[in-house]
Amino acid sequence: MLIPFASWPEIDARIKTNKAIVVPIGSNEQHGPTGLLGTDWLCPEIIAHAAERRDESLTVAPTFNIGMAQHHLAFAGTISLRPSTFMAAITDWVSSLSRHGFERIYFLNGHGGNVATIEATFAEIYAEWSFVEEAPPFVLKLKNWWDLPGVNALCNAIFPTGHGMHATPSEIAVTQAAYPDRIKTADYAPKIAPSGPIRDALDYRARFPDGRIGSDPGQASPEKGQQIIDAAVPALLKDVAAFAAEVLPGR
Repeated sequence: MLIPFASWPEIDARIKTNKAIVVPIGSNEQHGPTGLLGTDWLCPEIIAHAAERRDESLTVAPTFNIGMAQHHLAFAGTISLRPSTFMAAITDWVSSLSRHGFERIYFLNGHGGNVATIEATFAEIYAEWSFVEEAPPFVLKLKNWWDLPGVNALCNAIFPTGHGMHATPSEIAVTQAAYPDRIKTADYAPKIAPSGPIRDALDYRARFPDGRIGSDPGQASPEKGQQIIDAAVPALLKDVAAFAAEVLPGR
């Protein structure tokens, strides 16, 4: 069930039988000269929606499509939240979903730059309950889509060189599989981009002029993207099912 396409009575009924929900979360940021700006939120959304089509018992929230991307702001089209704003927004999403009865909230992430802030948010949320000596009525989980079992190994096998860290051929291939009419092409050099640290926006633009880090996204294709999606979908369904079935000591 996709929450944006359901009515409130349908969600009310669903919560009575299934208290787990997947929140695709990512970022709207530059992805080199050929990557869509929405790549980091599109990938988890594409995978989560494909999983829901495979198993309609999966509940998927609206996509949280703006993240922590200040280091990409020197490139047009990037939209970023400050870490503090991002943390406040995640907290409100969790509070809203918990208010309705969701007890297992699974964030499927598509942007590496979100990880530290999401984990810090989880710690802040749990701290509020720990200080008052109460167990929270929910459990939170963060999973990067590429860390789903088998997915990263597949990506490395498909792209043994030039996979890189940002604007990777794997993530761009996933978007190409879902949106073949939106494929972008461009000439770029060097073929494999340089690598280095990620700091502020101006430093990033100076180090990585076209936005790529260590990658050659020209290797992407819709066919390769579909391979990745086909591997990610059953891995996600299995991981969410295990999370939903997890026994919580003392509850």
